Amino acid sequence: MPTPWNALFLNPECACGRSHFTCAVSALGECTCIPAQWQCDGDNDCGDHSDEDGCMLPTCSPLDFHCDNGKCIRRSWVCDGDNDCEDDSDEQDCPPRECEEDEFPCQNGYCIRSLWHCDGDNDCGDNSDEQCDMRKCSDKEFRCSDGSCIAEHWYCDGDTDCKDGSDEESCPSAVPAPPCNLEEFQCAYGRCILDIYHCDGDDDCGDWSDESDCSSHQPCRSGEFMCDSGLCINAGWRCDGDADCDDQSDERNCTTSMCTAEQFRCRSGRCVRLSWRCDGEDDCADNSDEENCENTGSPQCASDQFLCWNGRCIGQRKLCNGVNDCGDNSDESPQQNCRPRTGEENCNVNNGGCAQKCQMVRGVVQCTCHTGYRLTEDGHMCQDVNECAEEGYCSQGCTNSEGAFQCWCEAGYELRPDRRSCKALGPEPVLLFANRIDIRQVLPHRSEYTLLLNNLENAIALDFHHRRELVFWSDVTLDRILRANLNGSNVEEVVSTGLESPGGLAVDWVHDKLYWTDSGTSRIEVANLDGAHRKVLLWQNLEKPRAIALHPMEGTIYWTDWGNTPRIEASSMDGSGRRIIADTHLFWPNGLTIDYAGHRMYWVDAKHHVIERANLDGSHRKAVISQGLPHPFAITVFEDSLYWTDWHTKSINSANKFTGKNQEIIRNKLHFPMDIHTLHPQRQPAGKNRCGDNNGGCTHLCLPSGQNYTCACPTGFRKISSHACAQSLDKFLLFARRMDIRRISFDTEDLSDDVIPLADVRSAVALDWDSRDDHVYWTDVSTDTISRAKWDGTGQEVVVDTSLESPAGLAIDWVTNKLYWTDAGTDRIEVANTDGSMRTVLIWENLDRPRDIVVEPMGGYMYWTDWGASPKIERAGMDASGRQVIISSNLTWPNGLAIDYGSQRLYWADAGMKTIEFACLDGSKRKVLIGSQLPHPFGLTLYGERIYWTDWQTKSIQSADRLTGLDRETLQENLENLMDIHVFHRRRPPVSTPCARENGGCSHLCLRSPNPSGFSCTCPTGINLMPDGKTCSPGMNSFLIFARRIDIRMVSLDIPYFADVVVPINITMKNTIAIGVDPQEGKVYWSDSTLHSISRANLDGSQHEDIITTGLQTTDGLAVDAIGRKVYWTDTGTNRIEVGNLDGSMRKVLVWQNLDSPRAIVLYHEMGRHTLVSPVQHPYGLTLLDSYIYWTDWQTRSIHRADKGTGSNVILVRSNLPGLMDIQAVDRAQPLGERTPQAVNLLKGDTPAPSSSLPGWVSKLMRLSSPGFNKCGSRNGGCSHLCLPRPSGFSCACPTGIQLKRDGKTCDPSPETYLLFSSRGSIRRISLDTSDHTDVHIPVPELNNVISLDYDSVDGKVYYTDVFLDVIRRADLNGSNMETVIGRGLKTTDGLAVDWVARNLYWTDTGRNTIEASRLDGSCRKVLINNSLDEPRAIARDPGKKGLMKNWGHIAKIERANLDGSERKVLINTDLGWPNGLTLDYDTRRIYWVDAHLDRIESADLNGKLRQALVSHVSHPFALTQVLAQERAPRSEILSQTRHSSALPLGTNACGVNNGGCTHLCFARASDFVCACPDEPDDRPCSLVPGLVPPAPRATSLSERSPVLPNTLPTTLRSSTTRTRTSLEEVEGRCSEKDAQLGLCAHSNEAVPAAPGEGLHISYVIGGLLSILLILVVIAALMLYRHKKSKLTDPGMGNLTYSNPSYRTSTQEVKIEAIPKPAMYNQLCYKKEGGSDHNYTKEKIKIVEGICLLSGDDAEWDDLKQLRSSRGGLLRDHVCMKTDTVSIQASSGSLDDTETEQLLQEEQSECSSVHTAATPERRGSLPDTGWKHERKLSSESQV
Repeated sequence: MPTPWNALFLNPECACGRSHFTCAVSALGECTCIPAQWQCDGDNDCGDHSDEDGCMLPTCSPLDFHCDNGKCIRRSWVCDGDNDCEDDSDEQDCPPRECEEDEFPCQNGYCIRSLWHCDGDNDCGDNSDEQCDMRKCSDKEFRCSDGSCIAEHWYCDGDTDCKDGSDEESCPSAVPAPPCNLEEFQCAYGRCILDIYHCDGDDDCGDWSDESDCSSHQPCRSGEFMCDSGLCINAGWRCDGDADCDDQSDERNCTTSMCTAEQFRCRSGRCVRLSWRCDGEDDCADNSDEENCENTGSPQCASDQFLCWNGRCIGQRKLCNGVNDCGDNSDESPQQNCRPRTGEENCNVNNGGCAQKCQMVRGVVQCTCHTGYRLTEDGHMCQDVNECAEEGYCSQGCTNSEGAFQCWCEAGYELRPDRRSCKALGPEPVLLFANRIDIRQVLPHRSEYTLLLNNLENAIALDFHHRRELVFWSDVTLDRILRANLNGSNVEEVVSTGLESPGGLAVDWVHDKLYWTDSGTSRIEVANLDGAHRKVLLWQNLEKPRAIALHPMEGTIYWTDWGNTPRIEASSMDGSGRRIIADTHLFWPNGLTIDYAGHRMYWVDAKHHVIERANLDGSHRKAVISQGLPHPFAITVFEDSLYWTDWHTKSINSANKFTGKNQEIIRNKLHFPMDIHTLHPQRQPAGKNRCGDNNGGCTHLCLPSGQNYTCACPTGFRKISSHACAQSLDKFLLFARRMDIRRISFDTEDLSDDVIPLADVRSAVALDWDSRDDHVYWTDVSTDTISRAKWDGTGQEVVVDTSLESPAGLAIDWVTNKLYWTDAGTDRIEVANTDGSMRTVLIWENLDRPRDIVVEPMGGYMYWTDWGASPKIERAGMDASGRQVIISSNLTWPNGLAIDYGSQRLYWADAGMKTIEFACLDGSKRKVLIGSQLPHPFGLTLYGERIYWTDWQTKSIQSADRLTGLDRETLQENLENLMDIHVFHRRRPPVSTPCARENGGCSHLCLRSPNPSGFSCTCPTGINLMPDGKTCSPGMNSFLIFARRIDIRMVSLDIPYFADVVVPINITMKNTIAIGVDPQEGKVYWSDSTLHSISRANLDGSQHEDIITTGLQTTDGLAVDAIGRKVYWTDTGTNRIEVGNLDGSMRKVLVWQNLDSPRAIVLYHEMGRHTLVSPVQHPYGLTLLDSYIYWTDWQTRSIHRADKGTGSNVILVRSNLPGLMDIQAVDRAQPLGERTPQAVNLLKGDTPAPSSSLPGWVSKLMRLSSPGFNKCGSRNGGCSHLCLPRPSGFSCACPTGIQLKRDGKTCDPSPETYLLFSSRGSIRRISLDTSDHTDVHIPVPELNNVISLDYDSVDGKVYYTDVFLDVIRRADLNGSNMETVIGRGLKTTDGLAVDWVARNLYWTDTGRNTIEASRLDGSCRKVLINNSLDEPRAIARDPGKKGLMKNWGHIAKIERANLDGSERKVLINTDLGWPNGLTLDYDTRRIYWVDAHLDRIESADLNGKLRQALVSHVSHPFALTQVLAQERAPRSEILSQTRHSSALPLGTNACGVNNGGCTHLCFARASDFVCACPDEPDDRPCSLVPGLVPPAPRATSLSERSPVLPNTLPTTLRSSTTRTRTSLEEVEGRCSEKDAQLGLCAHSNEAVPAAPGEGLHISYVIGGLLSILLILVVIAALMLYRHKKSKLTDPGMGNLTYSNPSYRTSTQEVKIEAIPKPAMYNQLCYKKEGGSDHNYTKEKIKIVEGICLLSGDDAEWDDLKQLRSSRGGLLRDHVCMKTDTVSIQASSGSLDDTETEQLLQEEQSECSSVHTAATPERRGSLPDTGWKHERKLSSESQV
């Protein structure tokens, strides 16, 4: 603004004289003085209306209303609800207006739509519609201090998500970021990206840390400057004063100005627009652009001011008023058409000559106009004011009328109460923005901030499809375009190939198309929303297209390009009609958006730090905001606001779209805000779909063009009609770019390259093709593979993936369907069928880095280039015959080869000589075709009359005339990493060959060869051709076979070269270590230490089978006895040496003592030792064959060979074999008895040793014995199981755990005494008959998480619970006949007990807090106890009487009850922590338990008295059992139990005979028994009366029932089976008085003796007889009971006992009492010695992890019977052992029934399982066994 003549500069204390008025101080600190009489004269003299503010001048007519700001409006507009005065003074003190039902009354009297209430937008104008209660955050949200809600996991995540930063306050100390893996690079802030993105020139981390400290960068394009960090920027920005590089390297070492002619250089060196010079604003930040400014131009006064000649500005009303207001009389000069005044002027005469209003000022007539008019220059006439011409007067539409105007809104919007601005209808707007690592959304009018998608790599561009509820984004790290639902679900890739830097994205929501820009490929592309029918739309004259915006209603695309010529362009959506919108004053145009309602576009320029707008045709361009914009990136518009992201401030900002005022920060402290959009339906208004419902009739793409549409084809496909495209490509240029393979179609004119959609292409080098099956072949030198796929990317498969090191050349013989390739790593040329089968080596000698290869099937020759020390070009027959060098001079790096089959010429490119040459096929007539401007040619091909090549340095594909080398042209440029090139076509010449007829008679490979033969037969690698010249031998005779962790390979010794071949076993190997070979059957055996298995297969890979899958840990050594038909192995995990049959059967532990990590194993004894080879790096496997030794070496990753006698002549057999393990040598040609024995693999070690420590660690060869024979003969030596050779013969042996009988040849079918235990996923057995104590897996199928088990010795079945499946199952001890007993209604079954007498099953359920019972088959299920239980755990029972149980509830306790659940009693409830195992000693009448929390083993009598601590300080005991004294090495399992394998007597209680006469359940008690009915009735009538079997009930009414006398038994019982019960007590409660009188009720707590002989039905005669027998049995049992009671009175014997251990009790809360042991406990364990006096020696209690033992030794049982009189709590020869296993049992068959009954009181003890159900109340050391996956970890698992 110009400076008034009397302005006071930069004076904060402006003091005008008394006769002057001081105007308001300007933004630059200036103030202005005007004459005092000019104040309140209705004229804008100050220029800012400050002289007229607050004035109440009588300038309004009587028909007008005078606003507080001086404005006059029509009086009819007062109190009409519109803010016409613009200060709301016309709407003050108005009578209350009644709003409609769907309106909200504002406090200022306005009425707004109810939907606008509390939407975050100030619609009332006084914000009264936004006085809302703060919303509540959900359980998964964190409330910020300002009341806003964010995602809970954002709290203390290092990112400020709350606007006030409260989510990052009071956070714990930062946890260091986890390290990235080997294939990742860690950014400066901890994020991990793929290592291939490190130093690739792209900012993948978001902070450029992945591009710092890079020793080499990929060069930038021409016209670009590369920052030190690797970023490429416009070269014109170098030394322009702005730090455009993230490291400011573009402003270093700047000496001269680099500003353009259109720029002004600031004193600081910064360049700004020249038009900003002397504009009154400090654009340079040092005010240098405003210094030395002269008043050279006319200053600009305000629009309602007059500019005097002297530069002064006065109000328009002072013009021609007869007063010299300017001071130079210019306001009264004739030039202003001022009429001379007569002095007779008066408003009363002709209205003073005024057209509208007249007033007298200082005696002078002054004309004024009504509102809506302005005074003309003559000072009398008034003209209409066009309010619509003023920018922003109306939000959207404006209609002007005479003296008035009217604002209106587009469809989907509604006028606000101010009658000027428009509000969008619909939901509240949401700002959707990309944040690199996530996509978030924020409400612009409130602090609502939510996450949409997270864990992204580098999200840049963004758009949405509101109708389909989809969000699309581009990822420049993954080079992908992806989409998801707007709720964040269903993420999927849309475009995954051919992208380099997709920085812009736009969705056509009308025609359902997706458009994007790619600054890497310099293209704009389009596709369907799913990525189909992708087409390059624009590619010419594009440099770095960035932002893109669509206007589907007009069918137009807009985009920005910030290349060397920055510009904004537009075209139709089909690519036609391209035009420039703006190309001046642009540097870095980033974001672009369209205001569809306002018909304008907005963009940001990050270099000029400005936001501009223009009409859609580029006219009326204007800067909206030009200050305070450090680095704006993306922009969006909604209603009257602009929203943009800024890289520098890491924020989202907003401002008014018309004025740029009201700037506000929406969110700051963001990670890295990128693209932004307003998510609202009005941002995607409805439009006409030009393509209609049938895609416009187009076969592929229908693209809008103006008001019509165009049918378009995907890239490369030609158009065959106006609406149809070809379905395939006939010819195209095929080229590799390392990370992808592309094609350029010759069917179209655009020559745009298109990426073939292939997966996992890492470093493609060589290419070829076969048009017969449309296959494209390529080599990958990163994955060392050869692959193929259809030309469209389908059917991708790997053809060759083994024994490749650097496959650099590839050629297809389309005549015989053969694949030829060169390998610069192995220096070989190989061939195979096109599917990779029958692979063989053709040339392996005198090759030095062979590169490209081509074939000429017509002549039968192949040609290849060699890069080695003597570069050359060679040729040979396609069968490797007739090899010769054809070119050997003037070659440096001979790369690509091509053959012109018509002219019989060979072309090649030499990157060293920088030439393309050709010669005849024999090397003659050599000539240079192109010898200039070839920096680095690589690939070469011919098609038609043109030659095509790729060039590394120019990054281009070029072509020229193939005969002259002239007419050069560039097909594509700016393509990095160009490799091989070919032209795919369908015109290869046919060739007749003998191989076409029955494969030429060859059994395997038929190869072309030069005439006269024309072909030859050859064999796969390692196999020799038979003398007939056509047939191959059936396989390798002499070979090495070795393990390589993930595969097994063979190296044939029958051929003159070493080549490894993978044994094609169709399985996934994890860690194959040891191998062995059975040459008799041709099988290979191997061990896998990760899969814990030993497997075998045929040498051709067929018939794979796992022979051993259990009980293995780390099988490092393996040996096959081909003569004795056995397999031996060592296990360093279990420290054992085992043997088994070749099928894995009859497995036996041979050695288990005095072993420490056994590894190698050999089957023959040592005959001498001396050093052969020294030093070696890290040898592992060793073998010998004939006169050589072979070994594998970890460090060199190689196989070596040396003379076995001297160790000399060391050669390298094969190299580059990581993961080498065991090796064996085999010669199948020699008979078994004449073979050289195998060497011992003594070289195996765990870790590599440094070379300095190797002199003493050398290869050692074991001299072996003479050849052997099968000492066991043909009849297995007479052995029933195993026959094992000895040096002097053989011996018979039994499988593990089974003893050999006295005859020395036969074995028992199973162990006599053994333990049975579970270990989550298995059930195992440990025999006590043998001393090795090796666990043997019982092959029960479908085991998931077995916790508890028990054993039924009668049927020989094991019962177990699986808490993963929530079932109870049973199976035979050999694993067969598995069946589910209880399959429903279980939650966590932790305790299990079998009553083998009454044939009942008991279990505890901690999930349901119940104890239940059923028959052993799962029928008659009944809940016994379901009240006052809190996590019942272990359970033990005495089939004769009662049982025990443990509770883990709030108060841990051990309880007792009858087997029917009655007479429940707490035995122990103090000083318990986590009581786990529970077992009974039937002889001493004591209970034993382990406490996992207090770490001790305790004992008490069956009443809970005489409690003693047996063992303290044991580590987390879990389960318990007790047996006669045996010893066992520690184990680490889960729970234990014991059981005898012999059948125990059934008649030990009344329920053991005929189920006690009960129809369903029979429960024995201390002195009687009771019958019970199941909770769910079955199809059998149930009776509670023993011996009474009621008939099946019939459907009769109560009135039809026969009367029953009270003193007789009823013929039918109204049984409780007619309804479901939960306990016996419910029977009592449901018995009516009448039924009781009739004797129909039975009490659950009293025994019901049978009433013999009274009124029995004839059907009960048999039952009566059985009852008599039952009474006799009961009498005998009572007599026995009284006899024993006289010896030991114990009222609690035989109860159902259970425990309630409380895991809620912390360690500090458990009272631990030190109870001294009595003297008798010092004699707990005795063991019999061999003396005749039967003296006993004291032995300590053995605490063994994992097992509980029970001996079956008869002598020890006799000793126990002799000690019975000294009871008193002694354990006698019992040993209690704790375990951490799930369940274990021991069995013995050495006792008869009578001894078992007398010694064990009809039952042995069992240890129950442990389980807890975690509850929220638990604190501290709450345990969790981990059996349920959803359980949280707690202290027990940590213990």
